[in-house]
Parts: sequence; structure tokens; C-alpha cells
Amino acid sequence: MKTTLKTSITVKDICEGFVYNELEGKGLFGLSGKLTIQPEYQRNYIYASDGGKREVAVIESLLKGYPIGLIYFNKISESSLEVLDGQQRITSVGRFVTDKFAIKDENGMEQYFGGIAKDKKAMILETKLLIYECEGTESQIKEWFKTINIAGVPLVPQELLNAIYSGPFVTLGKEEFSNTQNANIQKWGAYIKGSADRQAIFERALDWASKGNIDDYMSLHRNDKTINELKKYFNSVIDWISGVFTDVESEMCGLEWGRLYETYHKKSYNPKKVSEEVQKLYGDPYVNNRKGIFEFILGGSADTKLLEVRVFDDATKKAVYATQTAKAKTKEKSNCSHCAIGHDANKSKVWKFDEMDADHVAAWSKGGKTAAKNCEMLCKTHNRAKGNR
Repeated sequence: MKTTLKTSITVKDICEGFVYNELEGKGLFGLSGKLTIQPEYQRNYIYASDGGKREVAVIESLLKGYPIGLIYFNKISESSLEVLDGQQRITSVGRFVTDKFAIKDENGMEQYFGGIAKDKKAMILETKLLIYECEGTESQIKEWFKTINIAGVPLVPQELLNAIYSGPFVTLGKEEFSNTQNANIQKWGAYIKGSADRQAIFERALDWASKGNIDDYMSLHRNDKTINELKKYFNSVIDWISGVFTDVESEMCGLEWGRLYETYHKKSYNPKKVSEEVQKLYGDPYVNNRKGIFEFILGGSADTKLLEVRVFDDATKKAVYATQTAKAKTKEKSNCSHCAIGHDANKSKVWKFDEMDADHVAAWSKGGKTAAKNCEMLCKTHNRAKGNR
């Protein structure tokens, strides 16, 4: 790959013909139309998130005369360039120069570009940028894109895959799942953890549809002109979740809904009864893992391990052990009730405390409480055998 260092391009040059799309949240063009700021393989603009601290920092760096780092362009032709690395910084500068956000002056007053002093305007516009123009094959350019660090904000895995498999499929996918203006984002966010503009929802849609093989799926569909299959499957999962669980709980966000859909979507559920069971489990003080409630219910309320039901504390176990052991010794029987009714050598064995486990006399799943009156100490062999039934 060939690279050429350019040192004469100024901020003013870059901002000539700058276009920012508010709906899609990305910078589009600069250098009088010659520069494509966000090629389809690039991530969304993220410097405006978190209160815009990062885009403000870019402008403050320019005003202090600090370098804002190397920028890389991909040279498509003599009249066409695209940003390979630096689109966040370039978009920040373009947004400020076109009065999209303000910075605070030395007195703490917010100032837009149009209202700042002439010398500060000149300082920003006349700043020369360090730019490498790169020329190479598509695979060379994308391999380079994967290795460079973007202003201290590393690419997430899905952003890298978008770069590798750029094409009409990725473009359509980002328009649907990475557009923060999409009215469905809030609904999807109830079940999917992460930011849409950092590709979290697009990644989850691909993960569900591909059964975890995102790389292969994107390679197969790279040149597709529609994403109908992806949207259909994604919406099927979302509709199934909201149909079974009518109450939206915070613990639902980030669960493995794709796996749960594949495992359980062919079973029928009564949404009203499901809701009642969810609320009952939410109100149970012995349930330690609320995230497990949903799979617990989908699986027929059988696998209590999903709930991490609260266990007996050491004080309770030691007290119960002492009482059982004292009674067992007076009867010359084992302090494990199951051993005591057996016919082997353990019938009269008194187990040590660390050789026993606590168990619910009345199972928690049948209403038994995690309290001293419902606690029984069993030898580990019998406790495990009981737990497996």
C-alpha cells in the first residue's frame, strides 16, 4: 500500500461543502465534495454522545494549538477521497464550524463558531492537518483500517465486521438498526443491551439470524440488496418476547433471547399466567437471580438453579447440625436422616459438619422457606441424590 503525507490541507479546506446528516447522525462530505467523510464501512458518529465532551475536546485542542493526530484518507481517484481514519475528529470540526454545537469560553459562556472572536475563528480555520493519503487494494485498505486506533476509542467487533463486509447489505442494516432516530430503538433497547450507534442492535439482529455465526452470515449476504430476511427473523424474536412477557422488566435487557427463542418459541404460553408468575418470583425474597426468572418460566418452572435460590447461612446450618447431632447420639443413629433409615454401615455414623450439606425439608419450589425450621442437614451423598430428583 502506498502512502503520501499531506501537510498543506487546512480545517477550512476540509469544511468546504461540509454536510452533516442530523437524521442519520453522521458527517457526509467535505473538501468541496471531494471527500466522503463516512464511507459505509465506517462507524457512526459517536463524539456527540455522553454530552459531547469528546467533540468539544477536539475544538479546544485546536484553540490551544495542540495537534489532533494523524488522519488517513483512502485515495479512490484523483478527484475522490474517503476518510479511512479520523472521521470522528473531522466531523467534530465540521459540526462546530457549521454551528451544530457550542463550546464554553474562558468565562464559562457557551459560544458557537459564528459568535467567537475573529482571531479564534482564524486559528481554527487555518490549522493545518497531518494527513496520509493511502492507495491500495480493497483488502489492503480494510486490513489497515482494522489495525489503526481511532482517537483512543477502539472499534467494537461489529464495527470491524461492517468494515470487512462493507456493501449494500451493511449499508441497509445500519440504516435500520444503527439509526438512533428509528422509532423502534426504544422498544428494542428493552431487550438488547448497548448503544445503537455502536452497532449493538445490528450485531444482535445478526447474531440471532445467524445462530451465532455473524461472520459467515455477513459474508454470504454481503451483496444483498435487501435485508428482509434479517428484519423478519429479528422482528419474530422481538414479537415473541413481547407476546409471552407482557411486563417489561429491566432484567430482561441483555438476555440470550435468540437462544431462548430457538428453544421455546414452539411452546404455547398464557401471557396472563406468565405475568402472574413473574411478579410472584419478583416478590420472592429467596430469589437471588432475577435474570433467571424468564428462562425458568419458559422451561416450565423446573430448573431452580436459574434462580440461585438463597441458601442457608452458616449460623443456621451450624445450629441445625448441633441439634440433629445431639438427637442422633442419644438414639445411637446417624445424624443424616437418610443414612439412619438405611441398612449399611452408615446407619449409625455421625457425620462431621463439613461432611454435610443443608437442604430444604419442604422444597423451595413447593413453598418451603429458607429458614431454620425448614432446614435439614444431610450427608453430601444423600443431599446430592435428593437434589437430582
